[in-house]
Amino acid sequence: MPLFILAVVVFIIADIIIRFAIKTINEKKLRKERELILFESVNVDLSQEAVSLKRAEVSNPKAKILCVDDEDVILDSFRKILVLDGYSVDTVTSGYHALNLIKSHHYDFVFTDLKMPEMDGVEVTKQVRHLRPDIDVVIITGYATVETAVDCMKLGAMDYVQKPFTEDELLDFVKKSLIKRQDRIHRQLKPRVHITHLTEGDEKVHVGEFAIPGGVFISEGHCWAAIAQDGTVRTGLDDFAKKLIGKIDDIEFPNLGMQITQGQPLFSVKQGKKSTQFNSPVSGLVAKI
Repeated sequence: MPLFILAVVVFIIADIIIRFAIKTINEKKLRKERELILFESVNVDLSQEAVSLKRAEVSNPKAKILCVDDEDVILDSFRKILVLDGYSVDTVTSGYHALNLIKSHHYDFVFTDLKMPEMDGVEVTKQVRHLRPDIDVVIITGYATVETAVDCMKLGAMDYVQKPFTEDELLDFVKKSLIKRQDRIHRQLKPRVHITHLTEGDEKVHVGEFAIPGGVFISEGHCWAAIAQDGTVRTGLDDFAKKLIGKIDDIEFPNLGMQITQGQPLFSVKQGKKSTQFNSPVSGLVAKI
């Protein structure tokens, strides 16, 4: 038994060592690939897109970032630090160049310096938020301009990063910013339920919301039922189904006086040649259509 236990321990240790060695080899290989990307990015002519543009694209990037600063040393630092950590980075020295790029390229972030000639970071923030509200803006600022950076956040910037910064500080900041962005997008994608009265139309429902009449029962078949004081029951198609179906060409209703049993087809929705049946949430006679 002791020999068996020893063999198991040796196997586990060997497995850990092998896994660590493979991970180290892969990381070194990946770093060399990214270093090559950095080296080649300096020599690629992208002047047809923007005169000052330098681009370093990695495979499966953590995020795509556009950096704007009139100091090449700052841009070089951003590009080197972020690319080696797995981000795709475009850099330009002009706010005008940045605005042209965001019109035709996808970016997750725009990092912009505050103090720049021609167009400063405040104006870049305003324009990016106007043209591409899906892009998060981060201000690059010195200690003397923190107050202005905070003002930019009031204009829609996500946050600001102070320079000078170390490699670890920048990587930690970008990582936290990416988490904040992903959390915001996740919350935006969550559907919101808008409670309405039965007489209200869908025009009050905003994008990302679903209208559900208040005080109704909603069946698994996406039909709602509202019981009136006189015992009659109103039914309809819930907003989830309507938004899923889209354009409706025609609806086939049951005949007046028809006996309907709960779970049986109540009406059909037509889209061209396609027809979708919806079952009744209750049993009874059809009194009104």
